[in-house]
Amino acid sequence: MIRRFGTPPRPDQTYGPRPGAYVVLLRGAEMLVTEEDRSAVGFAPEIQLPGGGIDPGESPVPALHREVLEETGWRMATPRRLGAYRRFIYMPEYEKWAEKICTIYLARPTICLGPPTEAGHRAIWMPAEIALARLANTGDRVFAAQALGVALGMMKLQ
Repeated sequence: MIRRFGTPPRPDQTYGPRPGAYVVLLRGAEMLVTEEDRSAVGFAPEIQLPGGGIDPGESPVPALHREVLEETGWRMATPRRLGAYRRFIYMPEYEKWAEKICTIYLARPTICLGPPTEAGHRAIWMPAEIALARLANTGDRVFAAQALGVALGMMKLQ
């Protein structure tokens, strides 16, 4: 059973599955996040983990590499799966109700190739503690906190 975060599903609503891959990218004490401008669909901007939907026929890790590059302009290496969660939401940009199945990874940022190519996204490096507090959804915050614990543990071993 995959943990659920956020609002429970509405019994009167049908939700379509929307698998996605997301990543915690750490550089020292900073985390790379993306700010998505959602004003076109009537919502405030959100701070999110980089990542997004897995297209039909696409595997999670290649999707993750594609989404990170599109949303941040960065390449990454050595993604390690931390876990998964689900949430039930309305996606106004697609005009659909979705059961988002979010697989979260921890990876190492390697090189910035330029600005994000996906419209409405801005890549931001911020102190990890601030990023944790500003992430828009609870599931991302839980896994980012887990990743920080893993990263701190790995740094102590070095």
